[in-house]
Amino acid sequence: MKLDEHRRVVRGIVDDPTLTYRQRIQSLALAAENLLDPPKVSDDCATALEQRVICDMYEGAAPHRPRYTLPDYERAMRTGSEFLELAPPTSFDDATTFLLALYGNVPSITGYPVWFGDIDRLLEPFAAELDDAELRRRLRRFWTLLDRLFPDAFAHANLGPADGRVMRAALAVHRDAHQIVPNLTLRVDPAVTPDDLLLDAIRTVATVAQPHLVNHPMMVDDLGERYGVVSCYNSLLVGGGAHTLVRLNLHEAARRHRGRSDRFVTDTLARNVELAAELMTSRIEHLVDEARFFDHSWLVREGLLSLDRFTAMFGIVGLAECVEHLLTEDGQPGRYGHDLHADDLAHRIVRETSASVHAIPMPYCEGTGGRALLHSQAGLERDVDLTAGTRVRAGDEPPLYRHITAVAPNHRWFPSGVSDVVRLDPGIAENPQAGVDIAKGAMSLGMRDVTFEVAGGEFVRITGYLARRRDVDRTPDERAATPLAVRHSSTVLAAGSFANAHLDTRSVQRVRCHELDAGSAR
Repeated sequence: MKLDEHRRVVRGIVDDPTLTYRQRIQSLALAAENLLDPPKVSDDCATALEQRVICDMYEGAAPHRPRYTLPDYERAMRTGSEFLELAPPTSFDDATTFLLALYGNVPSITGYPVWFGDIDRLLEPFAAELDDAELRRRLRRFWTLLDRLFPDAFAHANLGPADGRVMRAALAVHRDAHQIVPNLTLRVDPAVTPDDLLLDAIRTVATVAQPHLVNHPMMVDDLGERYGVVSCYNSLLVGGGAHTLVRLNLHEAARRHRGRSDRFVTDTLARNVELAAELMTSRIEHLVDEARFFDHSWLVREGLLSLDRFTAMFGIVGLAECVEHLLTEDGQPGRYGHDLHADDLAHRIVRETSASVHAIPMPYCEGTGGRALLHSQAGLERDVDLTAGTRVRAGDEPPLYRHITAVAPNHRWFPSGVSDVVRLDPGIAENPQAGVDIAKGAMSLGMRDVTFEVAGGEFVRITGYLARRRDVDRTPDERAATPLAVRHSSTVLAAGSFANAHLDTRSVQRVRCHELDAGSAR
């Protein structure tokens, strides 16, 4: 980009009335970074990047902080922080104040913390001093500050798998607060998580489309006990994180492929994995060797982050369109989620991508054995008619059981995160047990993450994060007529994804039985 074009970009940011002050300075910082030359890659890699077959997720030209960080908050609360001049907390109010101070100093790609930690585990030791009513009141104040201080839907908190007073209070507060932040995940372990806790979680889903439900035993098998779910639904090691996220657009790769689908899987796919891995390597080496983040960060010095707990995320997107394009070229049209031969090809592409990614050594990824982790990437707001990750195309979802059996076989290959959104009808509020049954059944079939949305609800599930319907429903004409800044920086991304990916056409899955409907009619 030439200097005059950079000036136009900066001027556009400065004069944009839809940006808050903080959003403006974050955008200006990225514009300044992009004046620099990006890390060097081969001509083939640069061409694939220009064609958007692979994508650096617009992280910036000079990586200087990891994309995602998951500080060891439990360690910090035991030892205190010399950098922040904080002693270990001794009361509930001390603990929430301590955490808020930590969160405000944690770097990430968004400019906000992407992980608030295991909230119930962090606060449970301090809850004994409070009765249930007072616990909720103080937790509600904490919840309010999380949303107001870190207004970004990629800021994520975890609960479970065990029950507890803070757990129950958090779900109740979440139902009452009607907030976007924190994005919430409940770990589910059939041996530990009681059914009535799942029922409480589904009641919360019926109100605010949260929490995600994650298959805890499956996650432990892949990452061990000390993992966190961050941002959309991305799972990484506590005390570490992800240097970068690079993605491969399977549809763009398929459109440039010549020949049958078999050759795509054996040749074209493997070559594009290599190019994405090259881009990833160049960015990691710049972060660690040139920007030297791990040599200078106070989080590393105090033992809250460690380089040997880091990895990188290899994302794929557009599986549905890739499969349909390849089958059409083969002369055997089919739709992923509807036709078995399409499902089989989708599963093979994912399986072979996983094998190719795992075969490539990745620098400074000791946390995961020197290899990147495969990730079902949730898309970008500028993607047009491109389905997130490995999902069935929005609006083309088959009936519920068929949907789950089509996508579940993919989940085993994505230790750093995969999500398929199931849109439930509003009857879930009257029949939350149906949500419990769906979640438990889906996990028994191999789903790693179960994410629900409620048709017509106040919140819409964009990719893995939430936005308020009233914010994304504003038309371009309305936005032009009354340009207003939105407090949650993620809302702008949500509006683009909502329109370009046709997310409001998701099929609605019924949860009321016919007998109930007939009884109501009488």
